[in-house]
Amino acid sequence: MLILTCPGQLQRLEEALRRSLPFSLPEHRDPGDFYANQLTVYYRDEGAWRALLGGTEAVGWTRAFQMQGMQEGMYEAVREAADAKGLRLETYPYQALLSPQPPRPRVQVPPGLRLAPVSPSHVPLLNATWGFGGNARSRRFLLGLVRALPNVCLLGPRGRPVSWSLLDPLGCLSHGYTLPAWRGQGLTGVTLGALGRGLHARGFPIYCRVLPRNTSSQRAVRAVGFLPQPGTFYTLVVTPQ
Repeated sequence: MLILTCPGQLQRLEEALRRSLPFSLPEHRDPGDFYANQLTVYYRDEGAWRALLGGTEAVGWTRAFQMQGMQEGMYEAVREAADAKGLRLETYPYQALLSPQPPRPRVQVPPGLRLAPVSPSHVPLLNATWGFGGNARSRRFLLGLVRALPNVCLLGPRGRPVSWSLLDPLGCLSHGYTLPAWRGQGLTGVTLGALGRGLHARGFPIYCRVLPRNTSSQRAVRAVGFLPQPGTFYTLVVTPQ
């Protein structure tokens, strides 16, 4: 492994990763449950990746974690390693979509609603509506996202969020939701547009991942300018038996 020791090396690494988007993503690792313990895969040599999985301590197999990546052979290598170790593997194959420019909402902010940052007080609602949520660990994870990363929501007349968009630790727009009573009005595009403009102004890529079977979300993000990318964006959740 090459240890980067000067700003010039870091700049060259950033340039290489930007050229390879969305296949290259930063790595975020924290001890604990699979919500916080996230690994991201980026490689050019599949053989080196398999050797890293099997012959080093780069992956902590004794604790729960999730691994994300789009590289060819990534899923197969993790599946084989997990099977060999007797670990449980849950597989979530997403469609990755990239917005070259800030998303373009089809509607303006409707009367009675207003854009605002997501507040920590909103986290119980986010946790209750998230497909992976509903527990103390997911609540703690979402609270960390709200406090640390850019986000936006539309507040209803009573100050309660009706639609929101958050970044995950990899800079992906993967936490978006609109309450059922408010769907069909283009609100997802409004929040994506507001958050996307801020990301674009700072020079960050604007991308998301959506399950292929989630046709309503697929339509919503494509309608505001997101373009599907080749390959599969895997989220693999590995837990000890």
